Amino acid sequence: MRKTLLTILFAGSLVMAVSPATAAVAAGLAPTGDYIVVLRDGADPSAVANTQARSKGATLKNVYSHALRGYSARMTAAAAADLARDPQVQFVQPDGVVSIDAQTLPTGVNRVDAELSPTAAINGVDTRVNVDVAIIDTGIQLTHPDLNVYTAGAKNCNNGTSANDGNGHGTHVAGTIGALDNTSTVVGVAPGARLWPVRVLNASGSGSWSQVICGIDYVTAHASEIEVANMSLGGLGADDGNCGNTNGDAMHRAICAAVAAGVTFVVAAGNETDNAANHVPAAYDEVVTVSALADFNGLPGGGAAATCRSDVDDTLADFSNYGADVDLIAPGVCILSTWTGSGTNTISGTSMASPHVAGGAALYKATHPTATPAAVKAALQAAGTTNWNNAGDPDGIKEKLLNVSTF
Repeated sequence: MRKTLLTILFAGSLVMAVSPATAAVAAGLAPTGDYIVVLRDGADPSAVANTQARSKGATLKNVYSHALRGYSARMTAAAAADLARDPQVQFVQPDGVVSIDAQTLPTGVNRVDAELSPTAAINGVDTRVNVDVAIIDTGIQLTHPDLNVYTAGAKNCNNGTSANDGNGHGTHVAGTIGALDNTSTVVGVAPGARLWPVRVLNASGSGSWSQVICGIDYVTAHASEIEVANMSLGGLGADDGNCGNTNGDAMHRAICAAVAAGVTFVVAAGNETDNAANHVPAAYDEVVTVSALADFNGLPGGGAAATCRSDVDDTLADFSNYGADVDLIAPGVCILSTWTGSGTNTISGTSMASPHVAGGAALYKATHPTATPAAVKAALQAAGTTNWNNAGDPDGIKEKLLNVSTF
């Protein structure tokens, strides 16, 4: 087979940095007129606050007597300036805005109803789904605080020696599948799933068939431990209907062996606005192939305004591949997930759709450990909905939209 470069399947990005989940005064001021008055030691906060508020025409809000002596009030800027010169006042501070960086339910996770799944049990308590998922990709940030990375299962099939992610793509995929339910940053479809970093692509997001086969071979060797594998990558090729034995496709043969060993493979359909039959592994019948839905608010019905890129809410993403080889559709536009640097990022692509389904497969396997890959695919399709608009889908086939509420 001719050696061909593979690429990761995503389009565009918008960085969204996330700070630690602690309260902090934000830049800028609260609505004009809100001030905090700090009094000098020895002043009677209640008496002074009432006297000063009356004299300045201020509206008293809070009086402080323990941590500090002072009060908060609504007043004019001129009144605040006058108070700052009062000998009983130490200083006057404009009120500010405080916020916390709580865990976000990404629109994609919301759209597939993962928060309703009894197995996912998304409630802010770090209860982890007991399942193992291999991420055959650019690696995973091994130390990301919001991911349960199984470092003992790490494998590098590309350059260097580490499975650590030098690109960000694999870490993003990993977060959609299994980001922890811990009140910080984001949460995945199968929170806390053990994530096996299998690095087959380099920091530029490319690799060769031989490197991908190395990753598949590794997953097959651990088929007794790994239930699901995600491959958000692809290249040109076709399905011979014979596991690659007729057209000499070694990757197809490897995937068939891995599936026969019990691993459910979920793959991206591709971003070429083309028939998925022209791209592998998307064309293979043995995998679960996923196209991308444009969804901007996590809700059905359409009509939401576009956010990070132009598209039409609740329709097939304008870049997504399509065709009879597509088994499911899932959110893949403006998806917020984990990123290298222990932060988050919002990007788009069928690469982002595939891990939603991989997370769904993980939820199902967690409660149906003996289910075969074919049974997992059937269950995912049976649970899916048709609550999306396929008017612009070139193939006219309305694939089921992933829904994991009953898993």
